[in-house]
Amino acid sequence: MPPRRTNDGRRAAGLPWPHGRRVKVLAYATAGLLLAGAAWIAVTGVLAAQELLAAQRKLETLRPRTAASQSAAGTPAEAAASKTRTAEAAVRGAAEHAARAHRLTTGPAWYPAAQLPVLGAPLRTVRGIAEASDRLAGDVLSPLARTAGEVGAGPGDDGGLLNLSAVRRAAPLLDHASRSAARVRTEVDALPHRTWLPAADRARTRLARRLDRLRPLTGDAAAAARVLPSMLGADGPRRYLVVFENTAEARGTGGLPGAFAVLRADRGRMSFERFGNDTELASVKADVDLGAEYDALYGPSAPAATWVNSNVSPHFPYAARIWAAAWHRHSGQRVNGAISLDPSVVSALLAASGPVRLPDGNTVTAGNVVDLTERASYAVHRNTARRKAFFLDVARAVATRLLDAAEDPARRPALVAALHRQLAAGRIKVWSAHPAEERELLAGSFGGALPDGSVPLAGLVVNNAAGTKLDYYLDRELVWAPGRCVDGRREITVTARLTNRAPESGLPPYVTQRVDDPLHDTRPGDNRLLVSYYASAGAMLSRATLDGRPALVNHATERGHPVFTLDLELPARSTRTLVLHLLEPPTGRAPVVLRQPLVRPLRATVRQNGPCGA
Repeated sequence: MPPRRTNDGRRAAGLPWPHGRRVKVLAYATAGLLLAGAAWIAVTGVLAAQELLAAQRKLETLRPRTAASQSAAGTPAEAAASKTRTAEAAVRGAAEHAARAHRLTTGPAWYPAAQLPVLGAPLRTVRGIAEASDRLAGDVLSPLARTAGEVGAGPGDDGGLLNLSAVRRAAPLLDHASRSAARVRTEVDALPHRTWLPAADRARTRLARRLDRLRPLTGDAAAAARVLPSMLGADGPRRYLVVFENTAEARGTGGLPGAFAVLRADRGRMSFERFGNDTELASVKADVDLGAEYDALYGPSAPAATWVNSNVSPHFPYAARIWAAAWHRHSGQRVNGAISLDPSVVSALLAASGPVRLPDGNTVTAGNVVDLTERASYAVHRNTARRKAFFLDVARAVATRLLDAAEDPARRPALVAALHRQLAAGRIKVWSAHPAEERELLAGSFGGALPDGSVPLAGLVVNNAAGTKLDYYLDRELVWAPGRCVDGRREITVTARLTNRAPESGLPPYVTQRVDDPLHDTRPGDNRLLVSYYASAGAMLSRATLDGRPALVNHATERGHPVFTLDLELPARSTRTLVLHLLEPPTGRAPVVLRQPLVRPLRATVRQNGPCGA
């Protein structure tokens, strides 16, 4: 018999290996490649995570610095320029780190691994997060930082508070950033939500939440860049009626319209031409037609003929049109728009501008302005005329302080930031009499619009029906809870809790007076509210209860939304609970929560929702 050849002999002789041996070698080679690929993914994944953390740390340097560090920068102009350079450098650094994270998660190992069923899901999430962070830094944050630096570099050649030419130049860049933010948010939402790696899921959720905060801000910035130049008088002088709302007495847009001012804007320079109070416009009849639907819902309150009821609807453009028409009837002067704000807004702006001293020697600060104007003043100034004069003193002094701060390069960035936060929160509302501008405002958060009927909505709105100033003590809580699907509709339970925390004694008579002349006995501190719930279009009420007992509510419609209203007596130191059982068209979208700005913020809870049949 010939001697057996070993495998080594076959190799040396160039003879083929047995089939089993070839399979083993191939298996070992494949396993080696897989292990190498897994090792590469693990190493580059850790490196990518480090790059993303580094990008986050860079962006954290954008947080406001202490006053001492700002003063060390030199003159106010030098401090402002230094802050702009620091912001631009931080964003550039973050963009570089995000780009490296994106590069680390691409290539021949990551792509095929991410396509694997189940096992590849967290890898798709990680790749998507890195790509989204890269695009966010490069396409969104970088243009924002660049345009902020140009716009905030100083006043224009004509001496206005803003460089309106720079604002106009920034509009296309901000528009691109806004669209990019929307696209990135859509792509992040398309990533796997629940994988076998919780850390990847949490990272995706955090990024989605940050984008949810950033996306409306970029949209607002783009809209502002389009309308600000013309609204601030770049093409000719503008005038606006500025109305100060007193949220101690609730109205649909916030609070009762009290003091007002006429603001003039001319090529970026702003000044106040005159101030007045609600007595001046108390019975002026505005020549305005807001439609049959509006009249059916609010006609009994006579909003167009009663200044203090002019903003009972939460849709701010209705109130603004009434105010503009009333001012024209009263003064003969047409305004180009209207602006509303309240003492909480003034508090935020004073935090940026610094305190102001009144003619009587008292100081108005960010910490005391809300209490001073909405509670303490009623105890200090028992005479109505003197109290209204005090409100005007506050308005004049605050307006002067804010305009002075806007001209100060050191304070301007903080003031602009505070102004933007209040606009984004909907506490400052703006209306323009020019249709093109108004369309832009309505698309942003500062237009004060009640969303049209295509948007799922959960809106709790109260109007004071007693004439008291007790809404300073009002707490509101709203819970929106979806239930089962019935005959193609979703059961929705809405729970609204209203608490009157007014003390039972010690309040001035003007605060507790009941101008509604109730037929039943009341005590000082008792209040009465018209409580309205604005539901999603197509919602039907199956039943309502008040404190567990059946309740009758009025049903109307506004801008496509069903409105269910209850006349509610709210005694001092009490809580009342209204529950509405609704049937709404099914949707997987969470409702927009309408947040009526009052002294105490609404506490709203929206439970998880999903489409019927999911």
